[in-house]
Amino acid sequence: MRLDRFPAEELESMSRVLRHRGPDDQGQFFSGPVALGFRRLSIVDLSGGHQPMCNEHRNVWIVFNGEIYNHAELRPRLEKLGHRFTSNSDTETIVHLYEEYGDDCVRHLRGMFAFAIWDARNNRLFCARDRLGIKPFYYAIAGSRFAFASEIKALFELRDFKTRLNRSALPEFFTFGYLSAHETLYKNVYKLLPGHRLSLDLAVEHAKPQVTQYWELDCSLPEHPLSEADYVTQFSDLFAETVRGHLMSDVPLGVFLSGGLDSSSIAVEMASLKKEPIQTFSVGYAENQYSELPYARAVAKHIGAEYNEVIVGPDDFFTSLPQLIWQEDEPLVWPSSVSLFFVSRLAREKVKVVLTGEGGDELFAGYLKYRVALWNLRGGPLYRKVVPRFLQQAVRNTLSSGVGPDWAVRKLRHSFLYHPDSFEQIYFDNFYAAFPQHEQPHLFSRGLNDELRDVNAYANCMHYFPANGLNGNALNELLYMDIKTYLVELLMKQDQMSMAASIESRVPFLDHKVVEFAATLPQRYKLRFSSGKYLLRKAMARKLPSEVLQRNKKGFPTPIRPWLRNQLFEKLSATLTDGRMAERQLIEPSYVEHLLNAHRQGNSSATEGCWRLLNFELWCRIFFDRDTSVGNFQATREQAAFQEPDTAMSSETLLPSQG
Repeated sequence: MRLDRFPAEELESMSRVLRHRGPDDQGQFFSGPVALGFRRLSIVDLSGGHQPMCNEHRNVWIVFNGEIYNHAELRPRLEKLGHRFTSNSDTETIVHLYEEYGDDCVRHLRGMFAFAIWDARNNRLFCARDRLGIKPFYYAIAGSRFAFASEIKALFELRDFKTRLNRSALPEFFTFGYLSAHETLYKNVYKLLPGHRLSLDLAVEHAKPQVTQYWELDCSLPEHPLSEADYVTQFSDLFAETVRGHLMSDVPLGVFLSGGLDSSSIAVEMASLKKEPIQTFSVGYAENQYSELPYARAVAKHIGAEYNEVIVGPDDFFTSLPQLIWQEDEPLVWPSSVSLFFVSRLAREKVKVVLTGEGGDELFAGYLKYRVALWNLRGGPLYRKVVPRFLQQAVRNTLSSGVGPDWAVRKLRHSFLYHPDSFEQIYFDNFYAAFPQHEQPHLFSRGLNDELRDVNAYANCMHYFPANGLNGNALNELLYMDIKTYLVELLMKQDQMSMAASIESRVPFLDHKVVEFAATLPQRYKLRFSSGKYLLRKAMARKLPSEVLQRNKKGFPTPIRPWLRNQLFEKLSATLTDGRMAERQLIEPSYVEHLLNAHRQGNSSATEGCWRLLNFELWCRIFFDRDTSVGNFQATREQAAFQEPDTAMSSETLLPSQG
């Protein structure tokens, strides 16, 4: 096997395209066939954390993205074992852990991380991603080389990599908006899944990456549950400890505050741990029914915080789409990505790190969909047993016709009156699908339908469905499935949008010890009296105002429906019907016209479909057509469209060339 040196200019190009993730510092390392590139957002040990970083003998090198919150606890033990530290950086702790424990070093880490270690002693690359997928890790095989990065776009800088659409992923994408397995929407680009590690042994001829899982979440119920008081005490102590750990920083911190229970809980804990008033950042809209700013203001006042807010309008929203699609590398799934970017940009004016409430809903059943799903799973079989089939069909036909107020039809379509017993339809189609698979023959062109006839859009998600069904522990099983799929996409959005503005976002609810605690809680401590997050509400009962404790979940809602039907309709329609989408021969033009008409008439499910198609088409133009006329795409690539924030994060790239 011949191993060629990797071109320095190519590594520089990959690093440059990720400058927004790390404007504070950069570094490179070359050793034979290995090249490591790094962009740094300086958070801890500002003067001593330069990367790539090595051990004392300069034969183990690392590039690391994230934060290790227990690194100070690990350090004394490693020093006793003979390891010498030259910095106060958490990065160096990982190096010495690897020297001591090898691949099992990841089991000692508490934090968010994606890293790669080049072990020159054994001619071996070792990579790992944190347990929940808070930090990203993408990789590709480009010709005879292995490459990885924090964002997919860096891989496109490889001269021998061709950007191609992963057509077999389209059924899952158009159903969910994201992919749940290791594939991406680009052919031959993959993501290292949460809780997994990857190794590449260059001492072996024709070596291939070996991926293994190192962490799994146990959501089984305890044999001897604790009392409510004990659970509240345990959670309160664990949560306070976790938030305290997430305040580790040598730069200013703040918190994203929606005014909901999750972000407010973090804000009140954070305020109790800081001597000075904390900084809070919120986003809202002129349309009052969508804006949560009054709640955010009330919480900020309650905890004595310095409050900051930004208002987003429809023109700013639409104009930003090309840049933000470029930042995420894939079509935007949720309009809240745009809101998240604008509040991140606001935060960057005052802080470099923010804490967020991401994950609270998936741990403590905060979404309405969990309550509705349990009701459907229990009531559906009885309904089908008692009600004659012709009446069931009549009800379904009525709901399908859309007769009646949109809000009423929308709610009834979420029930067993509309969906059959199939779990995929009663859960996935009900709450996730813009285009359920049974509707996709109308959406896709004839040629694409023929090509994808045997592809199951639900297969990747159903991989996390228990083999024996939802027996006796349905809620925890549903939450487990969302943690493994839906939440991973939310975290990608959180990372990419905050890093687009050069700030680091941290998610205390997703500390793996908090997740493990919540996963085995009996249902009654999550759902109670038709409301979710029971235990969290109890823990926060004396800390937050009653209006926050009792209000329903919203979470950065966006006026996307009225905007796309009114102010933005012409732009939406022009993008979907100017002929370019039809030229791709993927989407059926007549169905797009049908969808636009239904959307204009107020059909909310059609609006969701239009949003999905809009982002897909803009993404195709940016990444496949390389169309520099799409918004400020060219300016974006040169980091000139939104210049105020520098950005920080690490782009990691190791590229052994194998011939």
